[in-house]
Amino acid sequence: MTVPYGAAVVLRPSAPEDVPALAAIRATPEVRVRWRGEDDLAAEVAADLEDPDKRCLTIRFQDRIVGMIQWYAEDEPDYRHAGIDLFLDPAVHGRGLGTDAVRALARHLVDDRGFHRLVIDPAADNAAAIRCYEKAGFRPVGVMRQYERGADGSWHDGLLMDLLAAELVR
Repeated sequence: MTVPYGAAVVLRPSAPEDVPALAAIRATPEVRVRWRGEDDLAAEVAADLEDPDKRCLTIRFQDRIVGMIQWYAEDEPDYRHAGIDLFLDPAVHGRGLGTDAVRALARHLVDDRGFHRLVIDPAADNAAAIRCYEKAGFRPVGVMRQYERGADGSWHDGLLMDLLAAELVR
């Protein structure tokens, strides 16, 4: 696989030795509220790495693991597209690293993998994530009502966003 590079980040295939650092990031309150998880986050991260339907990439910044970005493919020819999701260490929030990682992966998916359309679905109330994705060229498609169950058991809205290849902000 081509290793996507951003202006500041490097995305490389996630490996078992990344699990402790990724689980520690998932355990931070800011990430856990969005990604949730059971008591054994290391096992959950390891399971994600083994899931054949997900391609997990570790986000590195200045030789340090700062998050994970993953993608999946819808390969049905009439609906072909790729979806993206990510989490980033709150210690590096606000530096543009999320946008850099999304752009790097989007370039890879468009240029190297031939996808014409990408999707992402942040929580509708996650303004920081939405701004991040908009900077890479994603546009809101619509609100998915009661899309995701929260830790408290209540349902929350999600925002479907997409990006066409020609709209990618490089």
